[in-house]
Amino acid sequence: MLALGLLGLGLLWRWLLPQQYEVSQLLLGAASLLVAIPVLRSAWHSLLRPSLHGITDQLIGLAMLGAWATGDLATAALLPIIMIFGHMLEERSVLGSQEAIAALGRLTRSQARLIGSSGEVREVDNASLQPGDQVEVRAGDRVPADGRVVEGHASLDCAPITGEAVPLEVAPGMDIHGGSINLDGLLRVEITRVGDDSTLGKVIALMQRAERAKPPITRLLERHAGRYLVLVLLIAAVTWFITSDAQAMLAVLVAACPCALVLSAPATAVAGIAVAARHGILIRGSAFLEELADLTSLVIDKTGTLTYGDLRLRSVELADASVDQAAAVRLAASLASASSHPVSRALAALVVHAEQLPLLDVQERQGFGIVAQTGQGEAALGRPELFGRLGIEHGPVPAHDGPIAGLALNGRFLAWLLLADNVRAEAADALQQLRELGLQRQLLLTGDRRRVADAIAAQVGVSRVVAEALPQDKLAQVNQELQAGFRPLVVGDGINDSLALKAGAVGVAMGAGGADIALAAADIVLINGDLRRLGTCVRLSRLCRRTLQVNVLIGLGWTLAIMLAAAFGLLGAAGAMIAALLHNFSTLLVLSNAGRLLRYDERG
Repeated sequence: MLALGLLGLGLLWRWLLPQQYEVSQLLLGAASLLVAIPVLRSAWHSLLRPSLHGITDQLIGLAMLGAWATGDLATAALLPIIMIFGHMLEERSVLGSQEAIAALGRLTRSQARLIGSSGEVREVDNASLQPGDQVEVRAGDRVPADGRVVEGHASLDCAPITGEAVPLEVAPGMDIHGGSINLDGLLRVEITRVGDDSTLGKVIALMQRAERAKPPITRLLERHAGRYLVLVLLIAAVTWFITSDAQAMLAVLVAACPCALVLSAPATAVAGIAVAARHGILIRGSAFLEELADLTSLVIDKTGTLTYGDLRLRSVELADASVDQAAAVRLAASLASASSHPVSRALAALVVHAEQLPLLDVQERQGFGIVAQTGQGEAALGRPELFGRLGIEHGPVPAHDGPIAGLALNGRFLAWLLLADNVRAEAADALQQLRELGLQRQLLLTGDRRRVADAIAAQVGVSRVVAEALPQDKLAQVNQELQAGFRPLVVGDGINDSLALKAGAVGVAMGAGGADIALAAADIVLINGDLRRLGTCVRLSRLCRRTLQVNVLIGLGWTLAIMLAAAFGLLGAAGAMIAALLHNFSTLLVLSNAGRLLRYDERG
């Protein structure tokens, strides 16, 4: 930042006070020296330990030396600043990966209520638990490790592990995953797996493996940088050998300063990332912007991705025609407001609090429902089993894949309320857009039940479905896509999607309500959760690729043309200065071409 400030001050000084040329040169020289230290150190390091990024450092170092030799201190300062900025874009993806793994590690650390041999309960760190220990899990607690329910009934939010939107009803003898949240009830759990052997522990290990196994994405400039460096040195050497003219050789080196070539990728990437942000798309690095253009398949999660990720009332089935549906819904919402269960929260949201009925003597039957006194009499809301306990007769339970709540008043059964996690309004259109863009191969990958997954897939036009998948299963499916030669776009929102997001060619997380770990693991985040922006990503990426190809052609072609002109002495005695002016003109062309991307807009 200091070098950038000095560079700007030096250029401003040269423009306002041209008679004080030496002062502006001192400012530009100071700026170039500040950035020269890290650049030349990196170039020297790359000579000792060759690497792909090192070739770029050598190019910048060569350009700086050439600029210094001709007194073009503005170029000597500008090139390293641009390159440092480009490296910062690439490093953001690495930091995101490390953040995702660290967030998973934090999730595995929690407190547990360990039950001693004499029945006393004490809080311990869950890292100290061993298989065979028994713990108490109260409402609101996170299950400290994988285990088996010994006593109690409860509803568990398993979305962090399986992606299941509907709470899992657990009973003695059932296996549960560490990291799940107890929504209600009291459980006694025997620990079966801890640490690296637990479900979350395996997720962390697999994510670390996926991070190491994911091949680095190479930018177009760096793929040709080595050949370009060799070409520059050969042309300079041949020029010196044939002409014995140091000025001509210096002009070749100045002409070879790859300003336009170095700028071609960062300028295009910055414009593309800015346009994406304007459309509600956060792209973590320029490499992923390029990768989007090569996608050939789609792997997408259900809960919270294709669907809204929360329960909503789908229909009301009245017991008979004499029951008023609006009154029944108001009564159900009033009763539901007394409970924190996800089904109750969904029902309570149907009626504003001011219009809900007052309740007295509220009794929450854990795992079954709610009974309370209203101005109309005793009302009950809950599972079918609740009404059997209350001695209230009800008709057959409707066939439904989601949660069902019954409603009764004064011993009379009124209605069934059917809830479900609904498909996003734009989901079908978004997936059709992707098919038109060439992503014909589409897979719905979810931890939900098969019947639910098939129903959702039919609504959005996806023919391939894998259901009841755990995080490691999702990773295996993405790896199968890669091994089959496809470039999968992976879209998800939960912790259970983080492995797949990291393993895919490009991972996209839903920013609206997505898990922090999924957001950190993903390469791209849809800030507003609009699935139609997936198509925007692909179209913008392909436009950026075309722009980048033109920029590389300008940068490389123009530079080679100036180098040849300098080598044949066509630039005259002041060849170095003319070469510097000409290659700066190509920089302006590249920036102007990249700037055209800023006009791209799909928000209409």
